[in-house]
Amino acid sequence: MTAQTVFTSERLRRARFAVAAVFCVHGAVTGSFATRIPWIQDHAGVGAGALGLALAFPAIGASLAMPLAGAISHRFGARNALRGLLVLWTLSLTLPSLAPNVYGLCAALFVYGATAGMSDVAMNALGVETENRLGRSIMSGLHGMWSVGALIGSAAGTVAAHLGGDARLHHLVAALALTALGLAACQGVLDLQSAPEEEAPPRFSLPPRSALVIGAIGFCGVFAEGASLDWSAVYLKEELGTSAGLAAASTTAFALTMAVARLAGDRVVDRFGAVRTVRVGGVAATAGGLLVVFAPHVALALAGFGLMGLGVAVVVPLAFAAAGRSGPNPSQAIAGVATITYTSGLIAPSAIGGIADATSLAFSFGLVTLLAFGLVLGAGVLRTGERRTAGAAERGAVEKVR
Repeated sequence: MTAQTVFTSERLRRARFAVAAVFCVHGAVTGSFATRIPWIQDHAGVGAGALGLALAFPAIGASLAMPLAGAISHRFGARNALRGLLVLWTLSLTLPSLAPNVYGLCAALFVYGATAGMSDVAMNALGVETENRLGRSIMSGLHGMWSVGALIGSAAGTVAAHLGGDARLHHLVAALALTALGLAACQGVLDLQSAPEEEAPPRFSLPPRSALVIGAIGFCGVFAEGASLDWSAVYLKEELGTSAGLAAASTTAFALTMAVARLAGDRVVDRFGAVRTVRVGGVAATAGGLLVVFAPHVALALAGFGLMGLGVAVVVPLAFAAAGRSGPNPSQAIAGVATITYTSGLIAPSAIGGIADATSLAFSFGLVTLLAFGLVLGAGVLRTGERRTAGAAERGAVEKVR
């Protein structure tokens, strides 16, 4: 985006709240979909195996489509690109519940994932640009707002499912409401345009080397996140013999510590820096993993999952922030990191299950603990592209009216 565009500090603060609302809307779509998967499975008449295959298609669609986001933003500008991609994402919520069979479900989820990935890259690129211009960390809080949105969407979906509502009607109403909210939020984000002399990014390209290195840290964090969210309840039930209700509390403990840590993470990052924050988080996640693996009592295992959530919470936001500062094309780098993290989230649950089947769940979480320790060793790559200080961002800023 053009370096000549500058904004007043008040305009930047409004843009921060606007992009936070976009993250919240994006998360609400995910939460709305996830709670109605059982209804969608019954409506499409698919078994567990076919459903597992279909649920791989969002990640496939996202991975293939995310590199397009940079070219779209270059052509139409950051605000218009985000507006269009977010609308496609919110409206795609209606597609899975309309699928009549497994083939239709796979196609619907491919589109769902593609629009999710492109809008994800666009909003993260704008988030990074807003953070750079503010001169202080906001990415952790933005991802915290995504978690808040997912919780809101999940709560509404849970109510709809409890009332026996048709998911087609539920998702139509949710899609229309979230589309309206998303369009309103997009009005306040920064309106950035590419400079006339700036070369358009390629539609498809391999991630830059910087994105691969930064993405490796994101891979470790997301793998631990996916494994804990999907397997923590099973672990407590099978390894420690807890009740189903108490086992479910482990997932809640993990999700809540992640959400709280993300919302509070920006102050920590501003004070201690991204590298130190992730290293300390890696220590906490490693300690949590060791507690899970060796805990003789349920309380210690619950504390372990809570520590893991606390430790990995800010990894992905900081990986996106570092990617956005790692080269001349932030969208391309962010798309590369997003592809790696999406892949990690896709393979983590099945990898844990496969390893557990061959060995044990305890051994599987030993692997998760090793990956958590990788955060301690590799956090230095997040030092890429230091942010400007807040004072530098605010000096002489004059809003450019469009």
